[in-house]
Amino acid sequence: MRRSADIDALQHVLGAALGTGEPVCSLPQLGVIASAFADVDPEILKRPTLVGGGAPYTPTGPAPTPQALDELVRRAEALGVPQILLPHVRRTDDTSALRAAGFVPVAAGTECVARLPGEVDEALRIRVGARQLADLRRRHHAVSREVTWERVRLSELAGKPWARDAFVELHQHHAESHGGHDNPYNTGALEALATGELAERAEMFVRRRGDTVVQAGLTVRSHNGRGSYYLTQAIDHGDPVARRNLYVASLYRLYLDARRSGLDWVHLGQGDAATHRRLGADLFVPLDHWLRAPDLVALEEEEVSTEPVLSGFAAPPVATVTVPGPARFRHRPRFDLLDLSSNTNAFLGTESHYPELDTADLARTYLATIAKLPGHHGVGELTAEHLLFTSGAVDGVMLLLAALASPGERVCVTPPTFELYSHFARLLRLPVVEVPLRGDDLNGLDTERILAADARVTVLCDPGNPVGTRLDRAQVRELVDRSRGLVVIDEAYVEFSEHPSYAELIGQHDNLIVLRTLSKAWGLAGARCGIALAHPGIVDALRRVQVPFGFTNASQHAVRDRLTNSSRVLAGIQRIRAEREWMAAALAEHPTVERVFPSEANFLLVRFHKHERVVDQLRDAGILVADTARLVPATCRITIGTRRANKTLLEALSSAP
Repeated sequence: MRRSADIDALQHVLGAALGTGEPVCSLPQLGVIASAFADVDPEILKRPTLVGGGAPYTPTGPAPTPQALDELVRRAEALGVPQILLPHVRRTDDTSALRAAGFVPVAAGTECVARLPGEVDEALRIRVGARQLADLRRRHHAVSREVTWERVRLSELAGKPWARDAFVELHQHHAESHGGHDNPYNTGALEALATGELAERAEMFVRRRGDTVVQAGLTVRSHNGRGSYYLTQAIDHGDPVARRNLYVASLYRLYLDARRSGLDWVHLGQGDAATHRRLGADLFVPLDHWLRAPDLVALEEEEVSTEPVLSGFAAPPVATVTVPGPARFRHRPRFDLLDLSSNTNAFLGTESHYPELDTADLARTYLATIAKLPGHHGVGELTAEHLLFTSGAVDGVMLLLAALASPGERVCVTPPTFELYSHFARLLRLPVVEVPLRGDDLNGLDTERILAADARVTVLCDPGNPVGTRLDRAQVRELVDRSRGLVVIDEAYVEFSEHPSYAELIGQHDNLIVLRTLSKAWGLAGARCGIALAHPGIVDALRRVQVPFGFTNASQHAVRDRLTNSSRVLAGIQRIRAEREWMAAALAEHPTVERVFPSEANFLLVRFHKHERVVDQLRDAGILVADTARLVPATCRITIGTRRANKTLLEALSSAP
């Protein structure tokens, strides 16, 4: 919860649960929170502690201001309490005041949020995959056949004592089964919550078999009215329905209730990110407990900046500026704030919200997905800080030239290659040096000439466009090792190749940038999603040039869907490879064809005997191919289509006079 008044209300609930009026207790009385302090001096665990946040209730509190900390210290002194605990503070908050006041951070896990941008099943299918969604739905329907589902406003709880008594009893059994007797959800706590500031926004959810309550939990709606905090649930594990994983089934039901109420997210509390990801969470924020105690020694290294050190390859103007606007705060969650900062239209629904800027989890999903592909060994060692989403790979080219090169510095390209490399370089007043590819298959680098050009940026396309061949890997490695400048490898078509990606080398070379796209093999040309993989310091330089909010929510959802449900993509790649070989063989035997170049992409470069006549004939037949004769004489680049489309092209060639 990001409002201090709500955290104050939870402190009042904790005081009522303890029976002390004030939220003062020993750390073990806070249940699961105490486990984070397992390595501290046992004396610290025994001392009375003033709890300044919402623990043991799960919502996070804002990092306090210096004035609020001063008041908290005075309050502890007045109570004669030697220790102060501020639980569940987001690591992304500004915690400098806490350090200055003598507080020490202790890692507290991760808070997990499930954002629901639309219909629940579609959002979950995109996020967890069709198979996991089917499992969630199956559990939900199985449970719903056996037990009821009821919601009770806490402001109306006095009229339903059976719900109150069952809630307290289930939570007491839960506390005892976990080795403790301190129940933070006892009668006193529930009464304080039902009569306090949060009563109108808090609800109890109950599942009953007849008159027997088998599950009871609590949620609180956020102060901005857009989401719901899941606080707790306790289950009668002796009931047969508990074996159907009642916890999971109820989370799914909470998602359904949230969307029916017009809410955009459900806060799942603190927990294991991997587990909650399988349950639909897509936002994960690391947390710390902050403890001020006599003679407490820091349990971890001094705080360091979460931002990478800017690469020395950054152009001088880039080194003097920060990441622009709101993108600078991309790691600071905004979902539970009342946002009146963006000057958008508040009356036209979610489409009026700017896109999500924190794409770290989507980056991890991408890396985890491609790490499973052949030829991507080592990619799993990269982190979200090595990745930047761009508006297609061509946007990545423009960004890196603008961020990493200054007017007058040379850019080296290896024709025949993708023409926009030179186009963007010249627009940015960067001289272009051309070092043509060698060999019959146009896949050999003139390494010495490239190095002699002493370019600030050398751009390679591998597999090549328009040729489709792979470059000599030993030559590429030598170029990366010996170059004083940056080497950029555009791998737009690498998924169609049987040879490895260069992404695995990112962690070893700070002068290597690999560009990827989801427009080709992944079939998302309309989503405009490119990817730059590089040293974090280079990614930071690119981010300083990038326009914020260019990666729309619709594109993010489409990308997550395709990555999570990738079986069709992988099957499609195999079909394209097979069709490419069939088409190459058919064209090689065709009388109009002089040569078919070898290809590891989803296209074929074909040289024709009578090139201009063939192009005209195909145009007359309503078939569009890329005329690449200005790059490689007498050639066309032909995309691999369906078998029907490919046969239509062959028939059109055969009908040429």
